[in-house]
Parts: sequence; structure tokens; C-alpha cells
Amino acid sequence: MQEPDQEARLMAVAALGDPVRRTLYELLRRSPEAMSRDQLAGSAGIPRSTAAVQLERLVASGLLSTENRKRGGRSGPGSGRPAKLYRTVRPEVAVSVPERSYDLAARLMAAAIEKSSADGSPVRDVLAQVAFEAGNELGSAAGTIDGMLTQTGYSPEPDGQGGYLLGNCPFHRLAHRHRDVVCGLNAALLTGALSGCADEIHQVLPDPDGPYCCARITCSPTAGVPAAPRPQS
Repeated sequence: MQEPDQEARLMAVAALGDPVRRTLYELLRRSPEAMSRDQLAGSAGIPRSTAAVQLERLVASGLLSTENRKRGGRSGPGSGRPAKLYRTVRPEVAVSVPERSYDLAARLMAAAIEKSSADGSPVRDVLAQVAFEAGNELGSAAGTIDGMLTQTGYSPEPDGQGGYLLGNCPFHRLAHRHRDVVCGLNAALLTGALSGCADEIHQVLPDPDGPYCCARITCSPTAGVPAAPRPQS
């Protein structure tokens, strides 16, 4: 089972997948002083209301802390209301995710964030690329798609039509809070796995209403329908 502090670190990594939150976080990370919503909104070029919502998401993810303080050292009557200020929490979570439960998702997200920071590419685009490459390696190592699915924790079961139903989501807790990001990662990972094991029979399709996983492996309409082997134990 995922320990609470490990899950919190992973949720923080996922929170940085949003470009607006990433920008706000980077502004604060580089600032020697805590900053207000107005300052951050102005620096990021976004509405104050948008900054407020995204800043609170970063606080909830454990990446930022807040304090209420009157600016300029003023105090007493007439000095105005205290401003809510934000600052980053140290150490930075994005590079300290432990490789235990959910280690695969954590590695992919951290790698995507680091690459995005280095070259300015959109985080989600980089995450899809990184996930595809990781899936390619996993598929190549496993040799078959059912082997990769079993080894990675998807609990595959033949669907009777040459494909597989996925009885488990290896990233379930993370996907519950960050569905779009994690389902995109998942699709790229599975597509890469098919490429890695040279599987031209199957394809990855979204299954948003699936009880366990947001994707399924189906037999490609351009291929013959094989009898799917039982998952490896």
C-alpha cells in the first residue's frame, strides 16, 4: 500500500503538469521573497481569479505554503488588511519521489517536468513522448503485450475477441485526482508497449467508462482475430 507521504509527493508531481501551475510555481521558486496573488498574476500574465484557483491547487498538493502579512512593514490602524502570500516548500518534491509504489508514473512525470523546464516544450507533449519510450522498453523486455500488461500490474483478461480487458489501473489513486494527465500517460505507455513488442495485431482504445482502467487493448480491425493467450502468471 502507498504510504501517505509517498502519495502526497506523487500528487505534487502531477500538479505541475498543468502549464499555469508550473509557471506560478517557477515564479515562486526563483523569488527570494513570498509573493501575493496580484504579484503572481501580473508576472504570469493571467487573471487574478485564475491565479487564485491554481495557487490553492499548489497549496493543496503540498508544493506551496501561505502566510498572511501586511506588506511594507506597516502595522496598526489604517495599515490595511494583511495580504495572503505564497512561497515554495522545500525540498522540491518533483525530484524526490521515492521509487516504491507508483514509481513508474513518478519517474515519467519527473522526467517530463525536467525536460519541459529545460527546453520549454509543453509538459503534456513531453510526458506522452517519455511514456511512449518507457512503454517501448517495457514491451521489448516482456516480448508480448500480455506479458507487459501483467508485469506492469494491469491484470489483463482476454475479452473473447482477441483483445484484453484491463482489470486494474496501476495508477489508480493518481488518476482519481488527475484523470486527464494520467490517462494520457497511460495511453502513450500502452501504445509504446505495443511498438516495443512488435505487436501489429492489437491497438489501444480509450475506455472512459471502464470499471478499472481508462483504456483497453483491442484487436485491430485490419488484423485477423487471434485467440488471445492467457495472461502470464
